[in-house]
Amino acid sequence: MSRVPKLPPREKVAHKGDFGTVLIVAGSEFMLGAAILCARGALRAGAGLVCVALPRALCAPLMVAVPAAVTVDRGNARAMAAAVAKATSIVVGPGLGQSPATKRVVATLLRTAVVPLVFDADALNVLAPLRRPLPGLAPKVLLPHPGEAARLLACTTEAVQRDRLAAALQLSAQSGAVAVLKGSGTLVCEGARTFQNDTGNPGMATGGSGDVLAGVCGALLAQGMEPFEAACLSVHVHGQAGDRVAAQTSMMGLTAEDLPLAIAEMLR
Repeated sequence: MSRVPKLPPREKVAHKGDFGTVLIVAGSEFMLGAAILCARGALRAGAGLVCVALPRALCAPLMVAVPAAVTVDRGNARAMAAAVAKATSIVVGPGLGQSPATKRVVATLLRTAVVPLVFDADALNVLAPLRRPLPGLAPKVLLPHPGEAARLLACTTEAVQRDRLAAALQLSAQSGAVAVLKGSGTLVCEGARTFQNDTGNPGMATGGSGDVLAGVCGALLAQGMEPFEAACLSVHVHGQAGDRVAAQTSMMGLTAEDLPLAIAEMLR
């Protein structure tokens, strides 16, 4: 696939309910920034509403950092179930940490979610190694970097990088999901369908860049794009945004915080 998909134009009478609700299950005591960056990415990519599921103590700081988002107490099972029921896409993983609680939330979402799920970061480590297609009715998108892909495939990072296309195809086949193998020339695979991204630069190899991408992908899914096309457009505009920032400042000085606003500019 060489064509980059586009979001449809918005009707003049549209309201925020027309553009979906992204539930972001992310962040932990020492990694709140990942949830903030993910939420900002989702909002700048056009999500109508963004709800972030966090430990209760982190809800107020998140709302200060991202005033347009709302929060839900991740430890409240009833509130979480209601948030899942209202979501039109769910992003899980950025900054969650590797704890039994992370395993429980991933297992619950696999079992109960019916809207598209985006798995990133710590959620991917819960899924590794992939022994069979992922359970559940929800469409799924995986966003691993090469190290995470190696854990999912029970091989080495060197093996993944030696034949990135073969690794991405294997990830999709073994998971039954859309697989996005991040890195230079990010690959998106769904069965036999493939897309290689040609935007982005080495300055984007910085902490938090992937958290923003996860939020963007969640927002495009929430707006009704099918998973393969949402993944293709998200990596393309994410890379375009990185190229814009690098041209305006420098690759060396690019940070993940620069990307959300530039992504909004790329989606014109």
